[in-house]
Amino acid sequence: MSVKINENYLLLKSNYIFAEINRRVEKFQKENPDAQVIKMGIGDVTRPLPKAVVDAFKSAVLEMGEAESFMGYGPEQGYSFLREEIIEKDYKKLGVELSTDEIFVSDAAKCDTANIQEIFGLENIIAVTDPVYPVYVDSNVMAGRSGLMQDNGQYKGIVYLPCTAKNNFIPELPETPVDLIYLCLPNNPTGTGLTREELTKWIDYARENNSIILFDAAYEAYVTEEDIPRSIYEIEGAKEVAIEFRSFSKNAGFTGTRCAFAVVPKDITAVDSEGKKHDLNSLWNRRQTTKFNGVSYPVQVAAKAVYSPEGQKEIKESIEYYLKNAGIVRKSMEKIGLKVYGGVNSPYIWVKTPENMDSWEFFDLLLNKANIVGTPGVGFGPSGEGYFRLTAFNTLENTIEAMNRISKLSI
Repeated sequence: MSVKINENYLLLKSNYIFAEINRRVEKFQKENPDAQVIKMGIGDVTRPLPKAVVDAFKSAVLEMGEAESFMGYGPEQGYSFLREEIIEKDYKKLGVELSTDEIFVSDAAKCDTANIQEIFGLENIIAVTDPVYPVYVDSNVMAGRSGLMQDNGQYKGIVYLPCTAKNNFIPELPETPVDLIYLCLPNNPTGTGLTREELTKWIDYARENNSIILFDAAYEAYVTEEDIPRSIYEIEGAKEVAIEFRSFSKNAGFTGTRCAFAVVPKDITAVDSEGKKHDLNSLWNRRQTTKFNGVSYPVQVAAKAVYSPEGQKEIKESIEYYLKNAGIVRKSMEKIGLKVYGGVNSPYIWVKTPENMDSWEFFDLLLNKANIVGTPGVGFGPSGEGYFRLTAFNTLENTIEAMNRISKLSI
């Protein structure tokens, strides 16, 4: 008798998009060691941690070196000093009331959005926008909520909500009943944001259909337009139907430091096989206390410093820096005649490839002719074919240089 694998993993038909990008870039650099490659693909930041964060981090590490102030295992849900700051500085200013036991500090929004599906039954039907952040789909395929990938690039059993130029990249409500709905707003990869009126339609749908929205708000700090909500809880009734995920990665440079949080309101429930209601807050808490040991004390102290006056000033400067880069990319792409979306409420710019070129063909063109790395849109789903994502997270100098290189190509 042999050990059996989880055969759901065999349903995954393609490499994780960013792993495939890295493979191609490594091969190119090995063959072209002198090429100065500018990476505008993966959404990693380039500006360092704010000084206020670094100072707090150092101080906390020194505390760990003294017997009197040493901290061992912390609470899996996160230290109260950070959860209280999150409520006070992120939500109260929006008119949203939360309690500390509705906040769950974690190491990444990516992990949370992948792991949240564990508290739901496998019979639930999930809906995702298309294009979509791959983690939402892949984690549910791994769990067993899908069938084989079909010829159209969609997994059987998953409901796809196309976001294309025809609908201004705004997802339309599902035509068939769904249970779990993944929304990322401002959107990765298209950069789209939904207005309060548009987002209210989703809350109303979820309430009417007993659905639950899994709302990834990792890019809320980049919202510039007043009518785009920063939190789904700004919409009345959202606490009954939505779980929100946030991160310190893209606003405060924590991509290598790792800290995020999920909000699971006590009002949100789901039912068991007998129709009995259970609150999801307790289930997620049970999952976390069993499978997660919490974020380290120094990292949480550093995250708390994000909310200090100095920290807020510094992250505001970083966000404006990246949005300036986004503006440069938008204008440059438009100047050479390409159709461009996003980059206003988001650090991502969604570009229509020229001359009906497919996504990977455009990737290879930019890599080989301009030594620039972006992300093929098809990696985010079938509706992403013919599009290309560029990020604003590189340095200003590299962003300008990259746009100069592209402007010289015959496209």
